[in-house]
Amino acid sequence: MSIKAFELVPVIERVKLMSDKAKTQIECLDVCGKNMYIGTSDCFVVHYSIDEKTQANGRITYTSEKQGHKYLVVKKPVAQLRAASALNRIMVLCDNTLTLLNMFDLEPIVTGAKIKGVVCFCINDNPVRTNPFSVEICVALKRKTVQLYTVTEDRMMHLRDVTLPEQAVAVGVDGVTVCAALTSQYCMINTDSSYITDLFPIDDNLKPIIKRISKEEFLLSGPSALGIFATSAGVSQRPPMQWSDGLTAVSFVHPYIVALNDEFITVHSILDQQQKQAMPFISGVFLGDFDGRIFVASGREIYSLVPIPFEKQIQALLADKRVQEALELAKNANKTGMSREKFVKMFKRIQQQAAFIEFAEKNFDEAGQHFKESAIDIREIISLYPHYLPSSVNFTRSVPPLHEIADINQLSRSNEETKLAYKVFLREFLEDIRGTSITHGYKLEVDVALLKLYAESCPEKLPELLADDPGCDLGDCVNWLERHGRLHSLGLLYQHHGESEKALAVWTKLMDSGAKDPSFPGLDFIVLFLASLTNHELLWKYVDWVLEKDEELGVKIFTERPANEPQSERLRPETVVDYLHRFPIAVITYLEYLIFQRRLEKEKYHTHLAVLYLEAVIKLMDTNGTKKEDLDIARSKLRHMLQMSNLYRVQLILGKAKEKEMHAECAILYGKLEEHDKALRILVHKLKDFGAAENYCQVNSRGKDPAACKRLYHILLSVYLDPTYERRDTLVAPAMDLLNNADAEFDNVKILQLLPESWSVGLLGQFLTRAVRTSMHNSRMTRIERMMARGENLQVKQTFIEMQRDAIVMNEERVCAVCNRAFSDPTFVRYPNGVVTHVHCAKNKYICPVTGKLFSADKR
Repeated sequence: MSIKAFELVPVIERVKLMSDKAKTQIECLDVCGKNMYIGTSDCFVVHYSIDEKTQANGRITYTSEKQGHKYLVVKKPVAQLRAASALNRIMVLCDNTLTLLNMFDLEPIVTGAKIKGVVCFCINDNPVRTNPFSVEICVALKRKTVQLYTVTEDRMMHLRDVTLPEQAVAVGVDGVTVCAALTSQYCMINTDSSYITDLFPIDDNLKPIIKRISKEEFLLSGPSALGIFATSAGVSQRPPMQWSDGLTAVSFVHPYIVALNDEFITVHSILDQQQKQAMPFISGVFLGDFDGRIFVASGREIYSLVPIPFEKQIQALLADKRVQEALELAKNANKTGMSREKFVKMFKRIQQQAAFIEFAEKNFDEAGQHFKESAIDIREIISLYPHYLPSSVNFTRSVPPLHEIADINQLSRSNEETKLAYKVFLREFLEDIRGTSITHGYKLEVDVALLKLYAESCPEKLPELLADDPGCDLGDCVNWLERHGRLHSLGLLYQHHGESEKALAVWTKLMDSGAKDPSFPGLDFIVLFLASLTNHELLWKYVDWVLEKDEELGVKIFTERPANEPQSERLRPETVVDYLHRFPIAVITYLEYLIFQRRLEKEKYHTHLAVLYLEAVIKLMDTNGTKKEDLDIARSKLRHMLQMSNLYRVQLILGKAKEKEMHAECAILYGKLEEHDKALRILVHKLKDFGAAENYCQVNSRGKDPAACKRLYHILLSVYLDPTYERRDTLVAPAMDLLNNADAEFDNVKILQLLPESWSVGLLGQFLTRAVRTSMHNSRMTRIERMMARGENLQVKQTFIEMQRDAIVMNEERVCAVCNRAFSDPTFVRYPNGVVTHVHCAKNKYICPVTGKLFSADKR
């Protein structure tokens, strides 16, 4: 694919040669700064000065002036010229002899430094030695040898020889590596080791060409018009290039390879090995690159191949929508000497232009990648979508423009499917970059665009966007959300901006109207919002509305308040309870919250909840068709409340429970009044629930002393054995179960007195066995405890005697070991090590306050 990379500019339109004969023409040339040296076919070296100028329109022109010439006498064409500016010398190859001339007067060096039998030579641009006042060259001789020389101002010093299997006809050198074209093949030569690596054969019909490309890499003319890259190791790391036939010369200026044949100058890219440009040039005789400048010559004219600025080349590629080529070329622009800062700026702009080209072509993956890598101003993209930028943002597109796109309507040509694809791209792209460095400073623009996109096609994503600290303003978004019917999201937007009253108005309207908004969670959401609302005045405006719709949900406004919310007069429990009287379910739930969760210990709340529970049970009992499970649940809640709490007014509840013959509840209430006999008689005689009776004893004995526990079990046994009960025979079995219960505690002597005389020993065998064993165990434990106490008493007496053995003399001269003051009180403290202190100075009786010695608390 073609591109204009160079243009031909005349340097010397008619070289003034020493003869006007047709056969006299340019053979070779060299350029060093403003000095141009020309070698002719009739043995002249001509010196010109050239001056490069840039016109106002950016075009480059040259002026030239002849400075002198030199005839080399031998009447042979000048084969090669190379200037060495550090030495002020020109190396001239003519008639197979390499000589030195002065750069300015073209006179031969008086020392007569020369090399004979030379076929060709080249300068080492990557010399092993770094002497700035010498030049390293490689010389190919007729006698199958290459030689290395160091050239100074007046001599050529021979370094080493390498013998070849054939004569070399072309050479290139880099460091210690020489690439040579022999008569039949190419090879690589290591001049240090003289090791030769064969590459590939040379076509007899082609002129061998060797061009150094980079460090230890050369470009060679191969068979079938191929340009083959080879490294010093003898391998190729780049694909070959397809050249034209009959090439005579090659030059390289990154990233282009320029080749010359009899009819054309062709330009290939080293990046993709493709031909980029071809320029007609008839009868070309020479092509060379000199410090980044390329000159080409015919028989009498010399031209410069002036590179088109990279920016223009890249823009031309972009204009042809050759994005990848443009980017590849731009990546290599820094190798042309461009500063890092300028390169980065240029490359990012090219990436942005490339991104918009891909965008216009609907290559969204490539466009998004280029947009991200180029760190584009996100407004450049959003501005292509009408009305998606906030109205408060005054944005002007880049000047010069990055593209020629008006908007997505132009790109889609009113095709709704295409327009939707562009909107999907923007949505996914903004989601991907949101919160990254690309959007730094543009949060408002990104979030407003996302909100509008979501409102159109992805309403389920709006709550997530609005919950994550959105940068959306109210100006654009309110109308947009209303237009698309996203009322819940509108409420969230108001909430984010602190407009709680407007938010509640939107949500309540949404509930009352019955309008469908799939993203709206319903009444639960409003309740949770009110529960977290700190504006209590606004809260009370909506409490009635919520409770009338759902009491169970509505009461959460009061029960699910933030834990760290400061106390408010308007939300005092008394105020809330008084308010909730009209809502029976809500008031019960709220009282449960106060008692069971907040654990408020106020008789008023406990009595109120107990009464409400009782009324609920009575209402179910009085209602025909009440399900048994519903009544059981209600009574279970009542019994739990009566058993758990000790703060309600027992007599009030007991009176109502007795009226309705609620025996289980009455038993609990009698227990609260410590009237255990009545409670147990109800459980045994009325309810006939013997397990409940035993459980009653366990529950009411918790935390009490053993005597109280035994008293409860004695009462229960007395109820079982009550001789006045008509059906007392039916209670023998539960009485025996109680006696044999391992958890029950009794005073065995009293129990034996209670038992009827008619009961046999066999019937009481299990109880008696356990009673005897318990009595014997208690007796033995008591004896052990008494003996241990006696032993401890003896130890204390021994210690006391030992302490009294040594007399302690207290007089007026005796002072406290801690404070050094006299004793004014007959009491004192003496430590085992003899230290005597005041009582108040002895802070720890086990540690000496003077020496810090620790004394055992128990003397063994």
